[in-house]
Amino acid sequence: MACMKLGTKPDIFRLEDHTWQCTSGLPSDVIIEIGETSFNLHKFPLISRSALLAKLIGDNPDEDAPVCSVHLNDIPGGCKAFELIAKFCYCIKLELTSHNVISLRCASDYLQMTDDYGEENLITQTETFLQQVFTTWSDTMDALESCEEVLSDAEDLNLISRCIDSLAIKACSGQNPYNPPPTATSPVNNITQTSIIWNGVPTSNKPHTFGDDWWYKDVSFLGLHLYKRLIQTMESQGMKAETIAGSLVGYAKKYIPLMNRQSSFNDASHSKPVSAPSAADQRALLEEIVELLPNRKRIVGTKFLIRLLRTALVLHVSPSCRENLEKRVGAQLDSAVLDDILIPNQGFNSVDTLYDIDCFQRILDYFMSMAMDTTSTQCSPCIIEEGLEDVPQSLTSLTSVANLVDSFLSDVAADVNMKLSKFQSLAVAVPDYARPQSDGIYRALDIFLKAHPWLTDCEREQICRLMNIQKLSLDASTHAAQNERLPLRVIVQVLFFEQLRLRTSIAGWFFVSENLENSQSQDQMNSTKNDGEVVRSQGIGEMRERVVELERECENMKYEMRKMVKKKRSWNFFCKRRRHRRM
Repeated sequence: MACMKLGTKPDIFRLEDHTWQCTSGLPSDVIIEIGETSFNLHKFPLISRSALLAKLIGDNPDEDAPVCSVHLNDIPGGCKAFELIAKFCYCIKLELTSHNVISLRCASDYLQMTDDYGEENLITQTETFLQQVFTTWSDTMDALESCEEVLSDAEDLNLISRCIDSLAIKACSGQNPYNPPPTATSPVNNITQTSIIWNGVPTSNKPHTFGDDWWYKDVSFLGLHLYKRLIQTMESQGMKAETIAGSLVGYAKKYIPLMNRQSSFNDASHSKPVSAPSAADQRALLEEIVELLPNRKRIVGTKFLIRLLRTALVLHVSPSCRENLEKRVGAQLDSAVLDDILIPNQGFNSVDTLYDIDCFQRILDYFMSMAMDTTSTQCSPCIIEEGLEDVPQSLTSLTSVANLVDSFLSDVAADVNMKLSKFQSLAVAVPDYARPQSDGIYRALDIFLKAHPWLTDCEREQICRLMNIQKLSLDASTHAAQNERLPLRVIVQVLFFEQLRLRTSIAGWFFVSENLENSQSQDQMNSTKNDGEVVRSQGIGEMRERVVELERECENMKYEMRKMVKKKRSWNFFCKRRRHRRM
């Protein structure tokens, strides 16, 4: 730590209760009052160094009084700073450090301690020492932190800007000031290697590598005002966006305790915040963090952004901040997981859904607007075929989001407060070509139909149009054909496409068998006639067994459908007779 020693005389000040006494042997003729603390001093040492004290003491109306009283309640740094200034005026030994130089510089300017009132007065001494402080990172950090005590005065004297500029230059230089630069024997950047000699045998420590985040912990102790200015200065001087984002993430986790509550137990940070700020302070801090985040995609992890959004909704941040976060999450929605996007609803109405559907809808809409623009510039979705290796990245992202939406719908479909219009709006937001299969959306609508038995037949048919029946897997088709919650027309369509799939499969078997026969030459057929007949007979036998199995499954589905139709007709007939009897 940098240090400058001033004065030569021993300390002659003694504190009694809230009063400082000068034990020089001469009676005091001036009392300096700062709040509840008093300093019983002498006029001459003070007026010989300070223009303000000379004016205040000279303008005292009680000139004939043995003791003059002066109030300095507005002095920067308070009684602690004036104690050191009094020692300086009496040439008592004191030390200028990086912790007190800022307050002394502000207090000396307030007291007008220029060189006109003595050579190498306190303003000159503190300015000289500040140049030494700015040469090291740690001393500059200490000086900047001490600016919090005299914020307005330090701002007026441009001390804050000087500290911030010095820190930004050091952070952007790429050199870790806590470690010496690489030596000739270790030319690798940011790696230091020392040699130890033990009993005449040289040994080498393992090299230690230091990243770009060496300054994160130090700046995290700054208040929001100073931290924001430092980050903005670093960004203007070319600091990498990834490095700045990393610092912002750490700062947010440290000073927004609600963020840790929004995460799971395993993801929660084990580091305790320095203090527990109020909700208003956390809201202001979160809005500033969002504003400072670099405007680049994937500069911050999706999980952190969603946690930030959850906290923002709890704290009721401004609409612009919420919209900013939703757009950032939407830009990288393809890397989100289901547990993250299940954002609890902050409403207290009994008709509200458990999860915030509207928030996810806005996030999804923003992602789709970006994805559609990217897809249209790469290729048309109509010409995308299955099995292509060179699939555009946008289509891969669309497929991931489609699966995410289907999983989300499956979770929220069981909520009885979930409206049909919102369910449809989420489902249709993703185009059909983004879903390789319709099993996910079928599962979601089946859960929705089960949780909403009061839906009309028209509404049931309307929601079933959300899935592409042709993309149902065999298991899903079998389940749908026996699902009594589905409309009859949908079940018929499922059976039709299942039968069509059966015919296509049978035709494929015959086509493969015929190609195998034609591919063999006549000579090879004669030489391996017996073996060929065995193979062909085995293939035809397996094909017949598969055909019989598929036909049996088809007949079972038709039988189940007939039973269901009979039940519905008998129920309708029973209802009509009952109405007729009542009439």
